[in-house]
This record gives sequence, structure tokens and C-alpha cells, in this order.
Amino acid sequence: MTSGLERYDRQVLLRDIGAEGQRRLLDSTVLLLGCGALGSVVANLLSRAGVGHLVIVDRDIVEETNLQRQLLFDERDAADGLPKAEAARRRIAAINSSIRVTAIVDNIEHSNIARYANGVDLLIDGLDNLETRYLANDYAVRAGVPYVYGGAVGSVGMVFPILPHHAGDVPWRSADGADYSTPCFRCLFSEAPPPGTTATCDTTGVFGSLTTIVAGFQVTEALKILTRNYDKVSRKLLQVDVWSNDICQFDVAATRDGTDCPCCKGGRFDYLDDLRQEAIRHAAQGYMISQHLVGGYMYLRSLLGPTEMMYAFYDMPELIHDCMRTWLTLADTVIARHQKFVTFDEIYL
Repeated sequence: MTSGLERYDRQVLLRDIGAEGQRRLLDSTVLLLGCGALGSVVANLLSRAGVGHLVIVDRDIVEETNLQRQLLFDERDAADGLPKAEAARRRIAAINSSIRVTAIVDNIEHSNIARYANGVDLLIDGLDNLETRYLANDYAVRAGVPYVYGGAVGSVGMVFPILPHHAGDVPWRSADGADYSTPCFRCLFSEAPPPGTTATCDTTGVFGSLTTIVAGFQVTEALKILTRNYDKVSRKLLQVDVWSNDICQFDVAATRDGTDCPCCKGGRFDYLDDLRQEAIRHAAQGYMISQHLVGGYMYLRSLLGPTEMMYAFYDMPELIHDCMRTWLTLADTVIARHQKFVTFDEIYL
């Protein structure tokens, strides 16, 4: 095996990388959030590019259905039921033994993201849900750490690199007046849609070719950032549709100026807030209870005739409606009215 920069010769030859850029890559630490369809390709490319320390956080195990698109894994990983983070670590050790890989089998949550991201130079998206992307964005803005967003569902994928506006000193804002800060994720998408209302790979499917393309764009933006080529970092939201052969770039550079972003302008980090996240968890549990009530009501209606239902359950639909409405707004009630947890009855007091 070669040592030093020799194995990266073709990358060092690139004018915007060079020996100095390669040394910066070798000295960098990247937190990979998820190691599924996008994350496995990202991990593969970053390790081959020579990122010195790769921290991979993923809770899932390798399954046979992953193999269509998750390029780090094979049938033995699926048969053994290996955690994706650990399977990735073992594979990368065979690809580039000179770098360090930390495998963490866990969810990324508001209670642990600061611990896992401590000291990293960049966050990169390999996630499969929007809620955690808002969490990653909140952390990136608060800590002043770059975040490269990527998403892919069906035949459509998106990429956007975020150099957050941050009150402290950040290398993409220089003393000579150059400022390469970008809008944050919440500037582009202000609020997460309700769970279950957006398409996912589990419900819609995804092309393996799409995840490879999206991850390739993500890694390229990451390499620009890690080598401090901030002027080359894209200011446009990239959208790719591999089935219709459409590639679009949306100029979003001025989006922050035209919005009242609660995160990078308002300094509010809702998805990092312990109280809000705990309230949302309780609200979600209450919502599930409400759903069971609805199901029970519909079942009883199927057993009883309309006359019996009219007399026996005259007030039930309104009660169910009130229950659902109350639990769906519980998080806001907790924050706005009480700043503490409340019981169902206390909301009406």
C-alpha cells in the first residue's frame, strides 16, 4: 500500500484540490447522518476521497431490500443482520484502512446530536425523514457547522449545501468582506409537513441510480467546503428527475432576505428544544389514542343500526373530534400557555 498523498494522486492533480486541499481532507471530520441509500454512497465516496475521520450514525440493520440501492452492503451483511453503521465501518476498512471510522448504532435525536457532532467539520445528510433534517439544520445554524442536505424519493432528488449565517467567526465569512453564507433549510422549507403526508422510499420506491447521483452531488459540495473552496459552493437548489431526464437549478440565494426565518434570522431552534420535542412526543401518542377512538367508533357503527347509534352514541363524534383537535395542538398549548406539561383536563381549566 502507498502512504501519504500518493493514493489520492488523481484527486491531488485537480487544480482546486491540490496537496493542500488533500491534507485538509485528511485532517477533517464528517458526521454522516444515516447510512441508507444516500448515506452508503456518501460514505463510500468520502472514504475514498480521504476524509480523515468519518462518524456514521444509523439505527437500522441491513436487509435484503436495501441491496438494490445501498452500495456498501452485500448479501452476507443482510443474512447476518448487521447494523448498517457497523457494516459500513467494516467495508470502509477494506477500502481505505488509513482513515478512521466511528460507527454509532443509534437514532439522531435532539438529545444526542450535539454529542455526536462535537468537533466535526461538516454534517452530511443520509436521512430518510424530514423531521431529523430540521433538527440537523437547527444544530448546524446554532453551532456554525456546514450541512449538506440531500433527499431522494421515486425518481426525484434534491441537493442543497448550507453554509449557515452564524454570529460567531466562520471561515466562509472573511475579514475582507467576502461572505459565502447561504440560506438555511428552514429558509427554503419553513415547517415540516405532518408525519405521513409526504412520499417516502417505503411507500413510493426509489431508483438506485437516483440515490447515486444525488449522493455524488452531495459529496462534491462537501469536498468544496472541506477544502475551503467556499466561492465554488452552489447557491442553488438542485433538483434531478432521472426518469424524465430533467435537471433544474433554483436560485435561492436571496431566499433568506425575503423570509422571516425563525432559525437563522430569529435565532429560534425549535427542533433542538427539549420541551417542544417532549410535548410533540406526547401529542403524537395522544393522536394515536384519538385514532383508536375513531376506529372503535366506526366499528361500533358497523355493528349497530343507525337508530341505536343515534341514541347510544349521540355525542361520540363531537367527543372524538375534540379529542383529536386537542392532542394535535398540545405541543403549541404547552409552549404558548403553560411552559410545562399539562394533562388533558388542564387544557380546559
